[in-house]
Amino acid sequence: MSDSFAYNTNNAKIQGLSVQVGELFADLYKEGKHYGEANKALEAYKYLRRLLPRENNGYGERHIGATAAHKATQGVS
Repeated sequence: MSDSFAYNTNNAKIQGLSVQVGELFADLYKEGKHYGEANKALEAYKYLRRLLPRENNGYGERHIGATAAHKATQGVS
């Protein structure tokens, strides 16, 4: 449980950044003019997500905060 956001503020910061970068990716991709920048944002998003520990949340081993981060890349709040 020490990997959760309540006990590890670094993980909480990484999660917040990954959500923001995911939203940036979604915006750039939707605009359709900035595919190069969108791909770079996607790579940054993936790198940030990999910094987080994994948890078994009923869907298999996923990085903590996976649902919120995924929604950010889809343009869903």
